[in-house]
Amino acid sequence: MTISKFFEKNRKERIDEVVKFANLSSEERQILENAGGIGFDQADKMVENAIGTFSLPLGIATNFLINDKEYLVPMVIEEPSVIAAASKAAKIAKLHGGFTMQNKESFSIGQIQIVNVNAKEAGPKVLQNSNQILELANSKSQTLSKIGKGAKEVWCKEISTDFGPMLIVELLIDVGDAMGANVTNTMCEGVAPLIEKITGGKALLKILSNYSTRRLVSGSAIFDKEELGGENIVDNIVLAFQFANNDEYRAVTHNKGIMNGIIAVANATGQDNRAIEAGVHAYAAKSGKYRSLTQWYKDKNGNLVGKIEVPLSVGIVGGIINVHPMAKVCTKILQIQSASELACVIVAVGLAQNLSAIRALASEGIQKGHMKLHARNLAAAAGASPEQIDAIASKMVQEGRISINRAKELLENQ
Repeated sequence: MTISKFFEKNRKERIDEVVKFANLSSEERQILENAGGIGFDQADKMVENAIGTFSLPLGIATNFLINDKEYLVPMVIEEPSVIAAASKAAKIAKLHGGFTMQNKESFSIGQIQIVNVNAKEAGPKVLQNSNQILELANSKSQTLSKIGKGAKEVWCKEISTDFGPMLIVELLIDVGDAMGANVTNTMCEGVAPLIEKITGGKALLKILSNYSTRRLVSGSAIFDKEELGGENIVDNIVLAFQFANNDEYRAVTHNKGIMNGIIAVANATGQDNRAIEAGVHAYAAKSGKYRSLTQWYKDKNGNLVGKIEVPLSVGIVGGIINVHPMAKVCTKILQIQSASELACVIVAVGLAQNLSAIRALASEGIQKGHMKLHARNLAAAAGASPEQIDAIASKMVQEGRISINRAKELLENQ
């Protein structure tokens, strides 16, 4: 499904398109129209010392074709140009089949820290009793057990610390369509006394790891050289990638652009964005040096190929999605059937956003498009009405004088 000039439509027309695409009910449409976040009563139950709620813009990225399926992608972000940039990149990728994404595993990793024990002797004892440990862990979640998920493996590793070697026991848990934090922590706490008995040590920390290396999402897309601006632009993008992949200072900003896409979709669908950020940035440093999360190279036809691989723990059951009406609606807009599918969509948006950012940097510079949108924000902040914003923003861009003071001057002269 291609929606022509979605950005030119008014709000009602955009909502009409989204409702039609996702087959939203009248109640779900009303949530969109009323900017249906959570009320104070809900907020007061979620956090301590609540005094209100905080809203961010919700937009729709268009043109996404992922694993041969069309998507409208809800994104929650305050930064101008991100949604437009992702949509543009998706449109270019569509010419060569869109994004091909993979997410083969849904394993959460739980860790139990064992202290006051000889790690070398205790580790084999734990592994010898792994069946008993797994049985006990799975007794803590009948839901996962009934659908063939749950704790599947027990690992042990010895780590060196300032206080000598420590034994870390790890549970590998298939959490299915859940993010899995609560069940992982419950299982770790549940098996800790048994592991203490087996090892003779003390179980200190019992907690999941947000470094989700058994929930990797990978994928790629081909971007047409002519649509990008020619082979020279392709070459520049490849050189820009080499900069990011070999310099930490550039890599951080490069990866931040990827996360603009990933976190915006995660926000819209009620995911734990702090867990995602922590795991992804750790993965960027897996080689011992912080590097680009993406790879870019030119194929035999001169087109640009982008690849990405990141760890990503997301869920479509449990968590905030159960209590936040807008997160529920956004998830329905995506028309996803599993957490794995959601993960693929999220990471595809990250790859698209990265392409747009480095394309801008390697051609006209990042500020050209960004500042146009920034000028609109400044015009609004200066008090311009919706009818005045475009004229004032265009004038500031034309002059090259984009500031709140200039916006106020232009507004006064109207």
